[in-house]
Amino acid sequence: MAALQASSLLVSTSSSSSSGCSSRRMIAASIQAPKPLKLSFADHPRAGITKKLVEELSTRNRYVFAEPLQMDFVQKDRVLEPRLSPASSVETTTKLYAILEAVEDRVEMHDNIGQQRDNWNKLLLNSVNMMTLTATTMAAMGAVAPAPSLRVCSALLFTAATGMSLVMSKIQPSQLAEEQRNASRLFKELRSKIKSMLTVQSLTESDLKEIMEKVLALDRAYPLPLLGAMIEKFPAKFQPATWWPRVSNNRRQSRGRKTVTNTERIGWSEDLEVEMRAIVQVLKSKDKQDYLRLGNLALKLNKMLAVSGPLLTGIAAASSAFGGSTATMVAAIASAMAAIVNSFEHGGQIGMVVEMYRNCAGFFELMEETIEATLEERDYSERENGEMFEMKVAVKLGRSLSQLRDLARKSMASCIEGTEVDEFGSKLF
Repeated sequence: MAALQASSLLVSTSSSSSSGCSSRRMIAASIQAPKPLKLSFADHPRAGITKKLVEELSTRNRYVFAEPLQMDFVQKDRVLEPRLSPASSVETTTKLYAILEAVEDRVEMHDNIGQQRDNWNKLLLNSVNMMTLTATTMAAMGAVAPAPSLRVCSALLFTAATGMSLVMSKIQPSQLAEEQRNASRLFKELRSKIKSMLTVQSLTESDLKEIMEKVLALDRAYPLPLLGAMIEKFPAKFQPATWWPRVSNNRRQSRGRKTVTNTERIGWSEDLEVEMRAIVQVLKSKDKQDYLRLGNLALKLNKMLAVSGPLLTGIAAASSAFGGSTATMVAAIASAMAAIVNSFEHGGQIGMVVEMYRNCAGFFELMEETIEATLEERDYSERENGEMFEMKVAVKLGRSLSQLRDLARKSMASCIEGTEVDEFGSKLF
């Protein structure tokens, strides 16, 4: 009987204690904030989140999406960046990535070949000068102590130096190296443009076609092979370099006849258009003409030196073969002059100077065509923003906006008064 009472007492106390604990837990639970819902992929055998669950979570957290985010794969080593612009087609983006890979490859190719051709210029120049001086020494020794072997060796060395000098004068290694440097720089610029298009712009088929035309124009302007496709090093007339797709006259006429559908100027004004036309006039009359003049002078000098070097070493080879004091003296003088000419032509890199002037003249011609094509576009929605366009022109010319406007005012004043502008358009070169 006592045992039964003890057991009943224990049951009652335990039940009362458990009820007390449970009540305390309920109170604590009512005070604590609700914990966020935890998602575990282990609880879902399909390892996916359904659309209903996403909507429920967004409702609970009160997230409001104005429109769905779009993700762009910018670079492999960067975090995905969302944007709200219209989505580009997957096919167009894939094609542009393929063009980007080709441009990356061309940058590497032009860098490597440019270094190789710069080494050609140094090694060939050193070889020609060493052979010329060695042959001169042998010819002098043959005059002091007559020996047929010395005359033969001297004549062979002079002949070899003449051949190598002819090759250098024909291909102009310094000019080839400058061509590859310019091509690498322009391909890097195109690469940056493609990356920016992939990042912040929705792509269309017209954008893809434009980029493809620019790549092919660069390939034509700066060819890699030497045989058959090499740029003419001694043209009859000095011409600026052209590395962009030219706009045909038919396209310009159709652009001028196009009906205007958008009258909003988008940053353009009549004053800005007049300013841009005045800038074009300065670039044509001052900068471009000056580089064409300097390029013609450098081209004529390079032609004269390219003929003189092999001719002098050829005279030295013929004189050393005859022997005698007079012939030896002629060979020594001719070889010394040949060494001076070769060092001035290839050591001074006159061919590189010609290519630099050609590239600078092409830069100003590109600016002229870009400004004129923009002003000929009658539909303002097809133009770039006017304020942005003015800033780009000022930066490319190395000027501030106020300096650019001052230059335009000087150009307009010179047209009215019939005088010449007292400064060049570009402050960079």
